[in-house]
Amino acid sequence: MPLSVPGLPDLPPDLAGPVAVQLAKPVRDLPTASALPGGCRYEPKWDGYRLVVVRGRSGTRLWSKQGRDLTDRFPDVAAAALAQVPAGTVLDGEVVAWNGERLDFGLLQRRMVTAPSRVAALAAAHPASYVAFDLLAAGGEDQRRRPLRSRRSALEDLARRWAPPMQLSPVTADPEEARGWAEDLRPLGIEGLVAKGASTRYAGGRREWLKVKSWETTEVLAGGVIGTLDRPSQLVAGRYRDGELVVVGRTSPLSPAQSAELAAVLTPAGPDHPWPERIGTGRFGGGRLSVALTRVEPAAVVEVSADAALTAGVFRHPLRFVRVRPDLAPGDVPPAG
Repeated sequence: MPLSVPGLPDLPPDLAGPVAVQLAKPVRDLPTASALPGGCRYEPKWDGYRLVVVRGRSGTRLWSKQGRDLTDRFPDVAAAALAQVPAGTVLDGEVVAWNGERLDFGLLQRRMVTAPSRVAALAAAHPASYVAFDLLAAGGEDQRRRPLRSRRSALEDLARRWAPPMQLSPVTADPEEARGWAEDLRPLGIEGLVAKGASTRYAGGRREWLKVKSWETTEVLAGGVIGTLDRPSQLVAGRYRDGELVVVGRTSPLSPAQSAELAAVLTPAGPDHPWPERIGTGRFGGGRLSVALTRVEPAAVVEVSADAALTAGVFRHPLRFVRVRPDLAPGDVPPAG
């Protein structure tokens, strides 16, 4: 990073990093056009890591939502911001990685667990992109008290000079256009939509934005349950990958009616079932805590509702139980990616 240059604008202390970001609370339905102050502005919900770009006088730093310095994990984004973003600028956005025509969260995760000496090779093989959606500082001046519509206008002016990997997130005031994005962009890995009030200030640490996830139904195998065969509390979903039954997710807690519907089609697993007797409570079945897993014969097909957040064929967020599909056979279930 370059040394400090006299005369260039610097930043207020609380914007020099780490930076408290504004958050969104989940809602089930897309807010109406007038639901938020000044009218709603809708943006795609990107499947990546939230990242604040701080372009100070002495260089560029990238900060996560949790306040971790990720500059060394995304040197490609840091270099692009250093070259294209004026000093005294702070951007809020999302870092994403493309794998073909779909966003791949797993490629971002690899950067987080790879030795620093190997990150450059990962960046060369799978470059990251930065999708900006807010402007927190410009010319060294705090922009957070300005309304979103003004911040957005200034961000658009700034982004006219950008080239990949720096990108501007699209925005619309039309809820029908936003719904079209949610449907059309879902195969690319777009998780849903975020709604923001056009006249609102940027409130770091507060959940004043609204997010709605994009869901679609798909089929999985009942490979196990949390609870007993006659009273399951959650379904542990399976799919086959190269002939092996793997865990691809679990449902949120089942209602009594759902539990009874699922219990009616469960049979105990045979001795060759590949799953362990306990499963972690965290994402991907990991984490320090674990619960007993009741393994079942993977013969019952279940329809579930899932969002677009996938990593290597595994659903990162809880599934929603829809119904048992007695009309389908295990061979009709899509394989794990």
